[in-house]
Amino acid sequence: KVVAVSPDNKYVLVSNWCSYDLSIISIETQKVVKTIPIGAYPRGITISKDSTFAFVAQMGGAVVHKLTMGSWERVTLRVGSNPRALVLSPDDSTLFVTLNASGRVIAFDLNDKKVIRSVRTGNAARSLDISQDGTALYVVNYKSNTLVKINANDFKVIQRLRPCNEPIGVAYEPMNSKVWVACYGGAIKVFNDRP
Repeated sequence: KVVAVSPDNKYVLVSNWCSYDLSIISIETQKVVKTIPIGAYPRGITISKDSTFAFVAQMGGAVVHKLTMGSWERVTLRVGSNPRALVLSPDDSTLFVTLNASGRVIAFDLNDKKVIRSVRTGNAARSLDISQDGTALYVVNYKSNTLVKINANDFKVIQRLRPCNEPIGVAYEPMNSKVWVACYGGAIKVFNDRP
C-alpha cells in the first residue's frame, strides 16, 4: 500500500496490505533484509528525519507501530480505531494520524505517549500531509468530497474545499506552496496555498 524511503537512504519500507506485514529493503543490497508482522491492513508509513524511528499504521486495528530503525524493536502506540495515514511534525515530536472510520485527525505526543488533540474533518478521512513549517495540516475526506486545512497547533479548521468527488490523496509541495489532490476518478487538482 505505502512505500517510504528513510532520509539516510539506507532502507525502503513497504506496507503489505494483504500479507499483514512490512518489508524492509536495503538500498545498498537491493534485497529484503527483514519482514515484520504488523497485523490487519498495514497502511501509512512515516520516518523520523534522523532515520531513527519508523511509524506504521495498522488500519485494521487501533495502533501505530513505532519501530527502531536497524534493530527493528517495536512499541505499539494506541491512537484510535482505523488509523490510515501518518505524518510527523518538523521536530518529530508529534505524530499526526487520520482515523478513517471516524473521520478524524489526531495529534499524538510522542514524548507523553498520548493523544493531545483531535478534530473531525469529514466522512472517511483518508490521506494527509503537513506544510513545511509544520503550521498546517491538509486532509482529504473521501465520502465528504472535501479537502480540509487545519491549524496544526490548535486543530481549528482554517479552510474547507470540495475539490472533486472521492478525493483519495493529498500532498503539500513547499517550493511553490501548492496542495495537490488526487481524485479517485483519475483527476489531479492543484491549489495555491499562499497566505
